[in-house]
Amino acid sequence: MGVPTNTRETYGAIGIREDLSNIIYNISPMDTPFLNGCGRGTADNTLFEWQTDSLKAAASNTQIEGNDYTSTAETEPRRLTNYTQISATQVQSSGTAEAVDFAGRKSTQAYQLAKRAKEMKRDMELMLLEGTVKAVGSSGSARNTACFSTWIGTTAVGTSNVVAASTGGGLTNNGAATAGPDGTTEAGTGGADTGITIALVNNVAARIWNLGGSPDTILCDSTVKGTISSSTVGGAVVAAPRKDIGSKDNITAVNAVDVLVTDFGTFKVVPDRFIPTTQVDFIDFDLWSVDYLRPFRTETLAKSGDSVKQLLIAEYGLRAKNGNGSGQLKSAI
Repeated sequence: MGVPTNTRETYGAIGIREDLSNIIYNISPMDTPFLNGCGRGTADNTLFEWQTDSLKAAASNTQIEGNDYTSTAETEPRRLTNYTQISATQVQSSGTAEAVDFAGRKSTQAYQLAKRAKEMKRDMELMLLEGTVKAVGSSGSARNTACFSTWIGTTAVGTSNVVAASTGGGLTNNGAATAGPDGTTEAGTGGADTGITIALVNNVAARIWNLGGSPDTILCDSTVKGTISSSTVGGAVVAAPRKDIGSKDNITAVNAVDVLVTDFGTFKVVPDRFIPTTQVDFIDFDLWSVDYLRPFRTETLAKSGDSVKQLLIAEYGLRAKNGNGSGQLKSAI
């Protein structure tokens, strides 16, 4: 049946009020497990330093009666350095943009600043986990802080806490001479997404344990998290489907491994959206901190017209208190 003549419809009507929600929907991920897990410290210079030390290898120690002893040779602590880097973003809004009534936000400037702050945290998570090495910078060239991957991997392949998934063998991090990683080199380069098995998990965990470390977190991408939760990992016990207590109809199937118990430690398995797909990190967060020369701050810049300009800035660097306490599984190299 057709529409009667002269029936008023909405298609050509003038003056209909808009229906625009005051809620802005944004599902972009905001979780930053590495940045949140690290301690928070302070730096007093663009170059900040710390020291690490270790005990000599255990050996037989029996002495003759009445011996005239010679002093044991001393070994000095190792002095390590890193640089702070600057992350910043600017937001500028015209006077008119601040005066008009936007749906979902009282101030467009404040809304954009809050959004940029979240984006900066995601940038930091990405940069602290990827393969950036430290750089002092220069006039016109930015400083870089050395990322997680440059502070792990001993120089001796047989004891390296960075393992190639393709071979199960250790990868060296060519730091200063035989002293070990110093933020100047990443151990290995990534290929495809990292494969993982219980044997490889135990391999990395054992190597860290042999060096004296006790990590408790495995940081990985979504593919590796799914593999760990599946029976294909081997050795992982996955809970069978169970019926909710007190429910007649609802069945909950459990197929997730959030805690993995190995011979050399118990690990929380944490997915990270910003970790390179070519690595799985085994972390003791007590041994890592992000040190701030300038914490997050908002600075209002000089007015140069009919607008407001604000700069969100932070200056920070990664401190690896002792890289031997963590480790990494690398994809095929």
